[in-house]
Amino acid sequence: MTVRTMPRSPRTARSRARPGWAPWVLGAVAGGLVPWVFVLGRSLPATTQVRHWPAAWIGLDLATAIGCATSARLLHRGDDRARLAASAVAALMVVDAWFDVLTAQAGTDFTQAVVCAVPELALAGLCTWLALRNAQRVVPGSP
Repeated sequence: MTVRTMPRSPRTARSRARPGWAPWVLGAVAGGLVPWVFVLGRSLPATTQVRHWPAAWIGLDLATAIGCATSARLLHRGDDRARLAASAVAALMVVDAWFDVLTAQAGTDFTQAVVCAVPELALAGLCTWLALRNAQRVVPGSP
């Protein structure tokens, strides 16, 4: 007598990988942030003094360096978790470029920030590509 087991349906595999409540929570947060952006736009001061300005930028660059090193190591080992690290680096690079440009003083500082944003955004693009390439291969429930 041969016993055949039924394969799991893709829906069952997907439900384990993605809790049913998570999209609702994320959607609610996204919806709540829309009016919050308008509140911030009307209430934040045009300028401000920052106490630990160097520490903020050093921390951002250190996080980027750690993310790049982690991505490199995981990619070298062929570990699919490299996608997660590369995604984080991509986000950090976009944030870095955004704040560099928006916080720069007019003139030479602004020009330098725009010039620096080019390689930062190129690295973000590379990391996004690394995070998304062959993505179907690791989707739960796919062959």
